[in-house]
Amino acid sequence: MCGIAGAFHFGPGVGGDDLADGARRMAVALAHRGPDDSGVWTDAAAGVALSHRRLSIVDLSALGHQPMVSSSRRYVVAFNGEIYNYRVLRDELSKGGGVFRGHSDTEVLLEAVEQWGIRVALERFNGMFALALWDASERALYLARDRFGEKPLYYGLFGGVLLFASELKAFRVHRSFEGRVDRGSLAQFLRYGYVPAPRTIFEGARKVPAASFVRIASRDTVDREPTPYWSLVDVACEARRRPFRGSDEDAIHDLDMRLRESIKLRMISDVPLGAFLSGGIDSSTVVSLMQAQSERAVQTFSIGFREEAYNEARWAKAIAEHLGTQHTELYVTPSEARDVIPRLPSMYDEPFADSSQIPTFLVSQLARRSVTVALSGDGGDELFGGYVRYFWAQALWRPLSVLPLPARAWVASALRHLRPADVDRIIGALEPVLPQRLRQRTPGEKLQKVVGLLSAKKEDDVYFHLVSIWREPEKLVHASEPKHALLQGEPLPLPDFTDRMMCADAVTYLPDDILVKLDRAAMAVSLEGRVPLLDPAVAAFAWSLPRRLKIRQGKGKWILREVLAKYVPRALFERPKAGFGVPVGAWIRGPLREWAEEQLSESRLRREGYLDSAPVREKWAAHLEGRTDAMFHLWAILMFESWLDAWQQPTRQAEPGPSPAQWARE
Repeated sequence: MCGIAGAFHFGPGVGGDDLADGARRMAVALAHRGPDDSGVWTDAAAGVALSHRRLSIVDLSALGHQPMVSSSRRYVVAFNGEIYNYRVLRDELSKGGGVFRGHSDTEVLLEAVEQWGIRVALERFNGMFALALWDASERALYLARDRFGEKPLYYGLFGGVLLFASELKAFRVHRSFEGRVDRGSLAQFLRYGYVPAPRTIFEGARKVPAASFVRIASRDTVDREPTPYWSLVDVACEARRRPFRGSDEDAIHDLDMRLRESIKLRMISDVPLGAFLSGGIDSSTVVSLMQAQSERAVQTFSIGFREEAYNEARWAKAIAEHLGTQHTELYVTPSEARDVIPRLPSMYDEPFADSSQIPTFLVSQLARRSVTVALSGDGGDELFGGYVRYFWAQALWRPLSVLPLPARAWVASALRHLRPADVDRIIGALEPVLPQRLRQRTPGEKLQKVVGLLSAKKEDDVYFHLVSIWREPEKLVHASEPKHALLQGEPLPLPDFTDRMMCADAVTYLPDDILVKLDRAAMAVSLEGRVPLLDPAVAAFAWSLPRRLKIRQGKGKWILREVLAKYVPRALFERPKAGFGVPVGAWIRGPLREWAEEQLSESRLRREGYLDSAPVREKWAAHLEGRTDAMFHLWAILMFESWLDAWQQPTRQAEPGPSPAQWARE
């Protein structure tokens, strides 16, 4: 895994030394993404510079050095990621006349572009990647990302200079960058807990969308819409037109085989490799199929917490013992977890409010002590129906939709008086007699979500409510633009409500939250994370499956559970979904209260001028008094304020970050 950065100057000519120096400083800001090697390539006449930081994974020799020039010298690439099917493509390209010096997938990428062109090459790649490709013949720069958006890529025009990089921190060290907060993006962040693509928190900066490429040949082409080369929505629609027709047993077998092949591809590495093991369905399935195909014990890693509601480490350990993996676990104290919070703004570059970013960083830090590559179970919820909202939303909407809105408003008013802590105690007392499918962690918090659903007018409003933190953030952010929904408000062409929810999550929440969380946390410690459930063949097969093979008897991921049951006893994994969070709601009432109070103070909010202090203070007071659980609302504000503190500090000359060994010792 690597970091890429660079610039394309459209104004007056710039000297080669200045070009190289700017690109070098951008690369140094990304040193954590690639501590093993670095390189800069420039074309002063064209005003373009590419830079690269390398984390050596495949072909550790100097023949993998980047930026890399193609055999014809027409193309130059700075590449971040892995092309898992590069060996198959290499054989095909060799038959077409391709000659290779080394064994890296970067060489295969360049030869594929030479023989097939950029679009066809991207369509043929099975991998996770972001790339910047300079075409010297057309004098055009191509920026592209993988199908699911596993690897990040930002770009923007500032003062006549196009900047691009794996992370926004590389923009900051370039003298052309203007870092003004985009208030519309801030409102979107407060709604979702992340800034949805293609926006970023900065005016003028944007994300290359997943499964797309941008061609930039002049200043006028910067604002053109990216070109998609693949569409998960199209895959879903096509799969629904041609659904899987076999038996349940056939489906289980076929999924097992597809997952085996995907995991086998992602186990190719010239450096030590392992896996995250949380004890949940997804990571346990990945580890089971890794171990089934490995001649030695797979290295697995998990983080444990003393807070029982947030701890799955004991289940991870039991599964590891059953599979015979070489397991490492670390129980983290609340203070150790809280110590990560000051690092988050520089780690994520944008405000980011998924609190599981903390344990994700901690397990990445743990794994990096032993391995350079770790497989993750991310993606299973979106493809196989794992989120609670998929089977609760529709079940709740049916009875609610027959009630008149005034009646629903009356019920909502009554339920709002119930304190979440009281609901948790009542449900906890009833738990011994409740069916397992009705047992939920933090039921008081979930009841508050139900209260909000009472104002929904149609099915899609239910989904929009469930994924929203602040429901009207444009009223909270001063001078922000009117709200817009995910996907720019366009309805997905899928008739089934559950399908629409899953597809919307897969093209928004997955790339902009889940995969961002994994990439930044892992790369902060120079660890490569791989996501085998997001293989295109696995995704297409998942979408071909009828809902009964995903959601059954009030539980999601039925078919994944059946695959896992071939390798692990059900008693080790059949339990309520726990997630991967931390108790930030309790922390900000307790040991973090002083810090939170300072961040949320009325004087501070008024002085900054971004947020209306009244609703923030109201939420804070209600949370402290236990009248509501405003953990998500407040964590979003706290993450923005912490980010603002970090990014308002004077820009410093980029210096190499701590080495992986230093991270591991901390």
